[in-house]
Amino acid sequence: MAEAKKRLMAVRCPSCGKKTSYYGNPQRPFCSERCRNLDLGAWADESYRIPGPPTLVDEETGN
Repeated sequence: MAEAKKRLMAVRCPSCGKKTSYYGNPQRPFCSERCRNLDLGAWADESYRIPGPPTLVDEETGN
């Protein structure tokens, strides 16, 4: 029974939204190498950002 559940478990690709198998998928959680590389590229060109604490600005220099 547990083995059958593993084969049927599907997740949505975070890049394109297509349903893909979770188990036995070397690209998981992505559906393909293309989607995985698109996500990596978005991180590399800083399209994704994690907010940090606000920074103080020096009024005299503007930095």
